[in-house]
Amino acid sequence: MPKVSSVIVPYAAYLRVYEPLAAFPEPERGHWARYARRPDRPSYQDELRRALADLVPVPPVPVPVHESEDAFVLDVDGVICVCPWRTRLRGWQALAELSGELPPPVLDAVLPPVLRRQAAQDYERWLADNPDARPWIRTATWQVPINWFVLVSDDEREYGKGSAGEAPVLRYRTPMVQARRRVARGLRALREAIDEGPLIDGLVDVGRWLEEFHPRSYVELDYGGLVHALPAGALEDDHSAADVAEGIAALRRGDEAAAGAAYTRLVERWRSVRDLRSAN
Repeated sequence: MPKVSSVIVPYAAYLRVYEPLAAFPEPERGHWARYARRPDRPSYQDELRRALADLVPVPPVPVPVHESEDAFVLDVDGVICVCPWRTRLRGWQALAELSGELPPPVLDAVLPPVLRRQAAQDYERWLADNPDARPWIRTATWQVPINWFVLVSDDEREYGKGSAGEAPVLRYRTPMVQARRRVARGLRALREAIDEGPLIDGLVDVGRWLEEFHPRSYVELDYGGLVHALPAGALEDDHSAADVAEGIAALRRGDEAAAGAAYTRLVERWRSVRDLRSAN
């Protein structure tokens, strides 16, 4: 596979679902079974580099012309699970959300309105033939949404400092049944303690998304490029999932002070990333 760039593309975190091969109909199942045996599978940075390269031409290519046939692969005790990239679908969805992320003059300079309108029309036509389509990957820039931490537990945390030339890694991985159970418990505690709001809405949304997948899937929260945005030493000490779990447990027993303290720790930990985003 040609290397598009050696640049590390940072500042995005990922929530991925890995489904067992049995969840896919033929001939897609056969494709992923063969793909899983490949020794040269690309990484998430390769996907980002390809997307970055599409923005270089004039005019830029806001969404890939063809859907990706790549995926992330997970082997759990001999059971192969895959997480298809579906880069084109995610590109369409990200483009629809971009208007809320950038000022209009900046957005028009990066992606002219005519290109955005054409991409939106292409998406509408495609969606008419694929009404049940959903991505296996969710992306968040400059943050890990609080509702994502609800899905995982601190004892599922995997941290690696990274060797020379390699970035550190921080991720959580949990069985789908556990993720769904935590969503249900979290929603129950939040609804009993607070009014409806963004936190509850976000958790409802991610819970509905998880229901679309095979019950024997795995859910992965990966800090991805955010490892480059956290200060030195902060990444190793980051136990945000534990703070969220402690906050929800405190709400469940009616201890608002303890819940507030857990939330404050979480906010303070991510303040440096928020400030870096504002300065960018």
